[in-house]
Amino acid sequence: MARLDLLITGGTVIDGTGSPGRPADVGARDGRIVLLPPGSRATAAEVVDATGLVVTPGFIDVHTHSDLLAGDDQQREVLRQAPLRQGVTTEICGNCGISPFPIPPDRDGPVRELIAATFGPPASAYASFAEFARAQGVARRNHLAALVGHGTLRAAVVGFAQRRAAPEETRRMCELLDAALAAGAAGLSTGLIYSPGVNASTDEVIALARVAAAHGKPYVTHLRDEMSQVESALEEAIEIATVAGSALQVSHHKTAGRRAWGATVRTLARLERARTDGLDVACDVYPYTAGSTALHAMLPPWLIADGVPAMLAAAAEPAVRDRIRHDLVAGVPGWENTVGNGGWDLIRVASAPKNPATQGQTIADLAAAHGVDSVDYACDLLAAERGDVTILSHSMHEDDVRRVLASPLTMLCSDGVPKGGRPHPRWAGSFARVLGHYVRDVGLLDLTEAVHKMTAMPARRFGLPDRGLLADGYTADLVVLDPQRIADGATYDEPLAPPRGVRCVVVGGQVVVDGDTVTEARPGRVLAVPDRAGPGRP
Repeated sequence: MARLDLLITGGTVIDGTGSPGRPADVGARDGRIVLLPPGSRATAAEVVDATGLVVTPGFIDVHTHSDLLAGDDQQREVLRQAPLRQGVTTEICGNCGISPFPIPPDRDGPVRELIAATFGPPASAYASFAEFARAQGVARRNHLAALVGHGTLRAAVVGFAQRRAAPEETRRMCELLDAALAAGAAGLSTGLIYSPGVNASTDEVIALARVAAAHGKPYVTHLRDEMSQVESALEEAIEIATVAGSALQVSHHKTAGRRAWGATVRTLARLERARTDGLDVACDVYPYTAGSTALHAMLPPWLIADGVPAMLAAAAEPAVRDRIRHDLVAGVPGWENTVGNGGWDLIRVASAPKNPATQGQTIADLAAAHGVDSVDYACDLLAAERGDVTILSHSMHEDDVRRVLASPLTMLCSDGVPKGGRPHPRWAGSFARVLGHYVRDVGLLDLTEAVHKMTAMPARRFGLPDRGLLADGYTADLVVLDPQRIADGATYDEPLAPPRGVRCVVVGGQVVVDGDTVTEARPGRVLAVPDRAGPGRP
């Protein structure tokens, strides 16, 4: 009779491959899965009765901004628990071109303001992936893998200058990236709509993507445009990956703004053609029609081109505000956003720590209440918060969200920005929302297909060994859920409300969520992702 640390009995196993579910008991010993043959007997120190429930691999959130959640304060603890309660056992951070490493100590000054405006204070900066892993891997409940942000590399080497990188600067960025990837970072990310990434040429990104390809790791991109120019931005991403020889992951794929609604018909077809032509390409999506980003991203990119302190100084000038107003109406070549394609009534404050009364309200309503213009109010709020303002932007169409979610090229993400206030409900709701709303209620996906998008598919994309499948010997990251009850509880008014229908979450063979209770077990760690390129790598 087998002796196990944990035994889950009576459940239906959905193993992550996309195959139909099957009855099976699942055990864990020394942090590894033990699949029990039919009719076998086992004992365990802890037994979970999964009768009438489904057992799956732990979910992998491929796109988060949870880089700096280590710490003992209560707010961080609540934020850390939100994805875990849904069954997310691994998060991939460092997205949209911003990571808190690798930052040479003599260059951390220009980068810290960018990090603070992205993740909120404290603006931690690490010289290497190893330093980051040591600091952020302390007492974790779930696992974290991290991409290297191109914007961080550029800020550290080039700064915020609006120019092409010199050859020596590109070489230095490539060196920093190479060292981080060799140490275990999961890939390269860009945020080509954000400063300083917006200043990079296509050739600069190709050079960096070649380094990622040399390690067998993906190029992950927030496209240069996700609105009316999304198709040309997608062409640039395909060109970069094709020339560099890297895999391509299109982050949180969307076609935002009324002029872009419906364009997913063409963008998804283009991704399919690229795949047919031999490019290793995929995308991810969060299941909501609202996005979330920094408030300064709603303003013309020239405003933050010289960094956060320069942006705040410039935005205090009346002439600069007049120029912002002009550009929001007239447009800036190569740039478009929700304000110019909808209005300030679509922009809702999610996080403004020093001005909590603004959270949940639109910029338009706040400006009217203060008797000022919306641009003036936005600039004043940025100044009061030292740039650390996160917003929600209602800019997508449900048909596009469903189309992307249903594509066989798509895996799931939250794009969670775990900050206080009223964050986007996607941080606490994305995975439960797909399983409840889009699988059970709408029938857009079947359960096995959705689980595949949350487990095996992202594990393969990001090179996470022994994860993503419910298979003998794999890491015992597991979820036990009720497919008839699973549902997201998070809303725009209560964005951190927990989901329903998750019975148990296991990380490394230890129960970390037991019904409504998050346990004291902390088996998670920062994962070092091994290289996947073979002996003939470039």
